[in-house]
Amino acid sequence: MIEIDFLGYVISVDLTLILGPGMFLALLVALLSGFPVAFCLGGIAFLFAFFGIVLGVIDPLFVTALPQRIMGIMSNFTLLAIPAFVFMGAMLETSGIAERLLESMGRLLGRLRGGLALAVVVVGSLLAATTGVVAATVTTMGLISLPAMLRAGYNRSLATGVIAASGTLGQIIPPSIVLVVLGDQLGISVGDLFLGSLIPGVLMATVFALYVIVITTIKPQLAPQQIPVDLRPSSLFNLVGVMLPPLGLIFLVLGSIFFGIATPTEAGTLGAVGAMILAAINGGFGRKTLARVSDETLRTTSMVMGILLGSTAFSLVFRGVGGDQLIAELLLNLPGGKIGFMTVSMFIIFLLGFFIDFFEIAFIVVPLLLPAAREILGQEALLWLGVVIGANLQTSFLTPPFGFALFYLRGVAPKAVTTKEIYLGALPFVLLQITVLVFIICLPGLVNWLPNLAHS
Repeated sequence: MIEIDFLGYVISVDLTLILGPGMFLALLVALLSGFPVAFCLGGIAFLFAFFGIVLGVIDPLFVTALPQRIMGIMSNFTLLAIPAFVFMGAMLETSGIAERLLESMGRLLGRLRGGLALAVVVVGSLLAATTGVVAATVTTMGLISLPAMLRAGYNRSLATGVIAASGTLGQIIPPSIVLVVLGDQLGISVGDLFLGSLIPGVLMATVFALYVIVITTIKPQLAPQQIPVDLRPSSLFNLVGVMLPPLGLIFLVLGSIFFGIATPTEAGTLGAVGAMILAAINGGFGRKTLARVSDETLRTTSMVMGILLGSTAFSLVFRGVGGDQLIAELLLNLPGGKIGFMTVSMFIIFLLGFFIDFFEIAFIVVPLLLPAAREILGQEALLWLGVVIGANLQTSFLTPPFGFALFYLRGVAPKAVTTKEIYLGALPFVLLQITVLVFIICLPGLVNWLPNLAHS
């Protein structure tokens, strides 16, 4: 609190009402400027820490807690799962295993109307889960499957909608680095979060597949060409040989977590080693492949950790200027109790999903919502809240006109495919995602059943 003499009148000003909101607004401006997120977070934290100390709002000793927080992050064993899962997904992509899996699934489902679109949903779900990065999944699926679907005569809107929607499924389908980060920020078990998100994730993928079956049955002109399937035993054996290893690897990773054999970090390491073995068996493993995968893993992990360190500094200074108390009081005094809190917080996260990536939201917004969430929803509801946040962001990333997934697909789609067709293709899947999101919110048992079963 400072006093200002203005024209003989003494005005008392509470600096916490200025520095807290000002810090958040400065961050939004910096993020929209396109400057690297980690530097935005760290730079704004430094500036407002300086202003806070000069104005007497922050005790200089308060800032000395930052090195301890950073050491806590560096010693967090759970975060080791991030490079492991990124490496696993990148190896499956770079070695060509994911592409062969898509081709094999397409041939297997080729006799069905819309079989190639169904293959995209299945493989896209698995690929999205292993990478957990929307940009990587949508780009890869767009490069691999979109040309094949267009050659088969698929409607452009249906083809692009299926690809974009499948690419966003990695937000809630385990194993995923998205869930690892959410578990760490919410202070809950990553293994429980994997189990809790499994049924909602599979439900979302199933709804997408059912939509493809129904819409191509009602309007067969959307998927006119069916791919002939070679039913000879030798051909079927080859198909199974291509499909089983990567599917087995993913189920091995999940199974080791579900049955308590391995922690998520250990399971991620198992998946990374297994991906290298599969790549070597399929002839896609070499020094160039390993270098490319390692480079991608290093870049992604460094980006995530840089944002995490910057957000740690930001949240510490934001707390020092009283910003966390302002947000907590605002959320706790919302009308409607739990309904009011969920409506406002989910709306904010949905809007931010238009402009900033998941990691920024997880490291900046989730910690600000956490104190109020604990008091309003209770500690036991944080697992359910984490899955709801993931599903909410998945919907945001797909919603026109600002959805990230649509921008990524636009970047790799042929010029013949218009932006309007991409937007129109995404709309039905947005409605499907909203429907499933409502189910998850109204039926917490969809999230809690498997974790409770594992602990019983």
